[in-house]
Amino acid sequence: MQSPQIDALLDDPASLDEFWQRVTAAGTPLVEPWRDDSRLVTFLWRGPARSTRVWWGLDVELEQMPGTDLWYATRVLPADLRTIYCITHDGEKGLPSDDRGRGRSHIDVLNPHREFFPGEPGDPDDPDAWLSLLSLPDAPGEPWLEPRPGVPAGTIVDAPLSPPVAVYRPAGVPTEGLPVLVVFDGWISRTVQRIPTILDNLIAAGEIPPVVALFVSNYAATRDAELTPGSEHARFITDELLPWARAELGAGADGRANVIAGVSRGGLAAAGIALRSPDCFGAVIAQSGSFWWPSDNPGGLIREVDQRPPADIRFYLDVGILETVSAPGGGPSQIDVNRSMRDALRRRGYSVSYAEYTGGHDYVNWRRTFADGLIAVAGVHAS
Repeated sequence: MQSPQIDALLDDPASLDEFWQRVTAAGTPLVEPWRDDSRLVTFLWRGPARSTRVWWGLDVELEQMPGTDLWYATRVLPADLRTIYCITHDGEKGLPSDDRGRGRSHIDVLNPHREFFPGEPGDPDDPDAWLSLLSLPDAPGEPWLEPRPGVPAGTIVDAPLSPPVAVYRPAGVPTEGLPVLVVFDGWISRTVQRIPTILDNLIAAGEIPPVVALFVSNYAATRDAELTPGSEHARFITDELLPWARAELGAGADGRANVIAGVSRGGLAAAGIALRSPDCFGAVIAQSGSFWWPSDNPGGLIREVDQRPPADIRFYLDVGILETVSAPGGGPSQIDVNRSMRDALRRRGYSVSYAEYTGGHDYVNWRRTFADGLIAVAGVHAS
């Protein structure tokens, strides 16, 4: 399917400059009506390159208009899509390091909507990154992400632990007797996923009881090893972090009330720790969990569900409908393994809330659905 505007341009190449003036004024990508539940979305870029593509939340190869420096591609996309992307050239797979719109990987400079991903201090392998945001007209609201008037913010301090852990304490509430929420990839979960603000708002609204959150850092160089079920990192969570929280904060004593959460590999690790240590955690939030990992035992944790005695653990799983690419080595896609994990847990009698959102493998969806997950497994009405 081709954009009518692109069709007209191909019929009249001499109108390119006039077309580009309109595009520059209106912004990119072009979004045009199609059907009630979808839109025509056209990505555009001008410049010299051997190849150009839209990449990250979407993967779309652009075509060059003959005899010009205009690159374009039109796709029919769901009208409720929200995702992030960048424009890359000549096979580049790095993320943009700034918002200038230059280089072999850059933002869509005519799209005013962009997201900043700050690199984690202390992690030399986690540089700053920028991505463009695509949010189509019917994309769902994000009611919990922004600070609300009159809602006090919790405090965040660093714990004297290694790996680094940041501790969130809810405003105006003593930590003694509170449950614990452990979150992997702690830096980006705080800065991009905005979990502290989500907690402030949910607690103030009475959706969840007060909770102490422990944001655990996972540096890029060691993340894959740490977020593999059975790793030494899992022992740190159960044998060091939780005892520290109980001793220093008086929090986390009731294992059934504790929650462990993560995205991607972090979702896999969270599920693995809870299944193997149900006395420590009674709830899991696994967003786009990489249940195909590790590559030498793909789907191992899914099979483990059937091998372990069922425990009293509540699960929230979600995944994007665009996460259909095969895992490295030709393994099952992210959406396939999440469906398989859902089915395995339900067969064994676990309480499972499951959702598929319109989007890909990215934080702009996980930050919205995290509140849904927390309400499902730890809300005041959660069973």
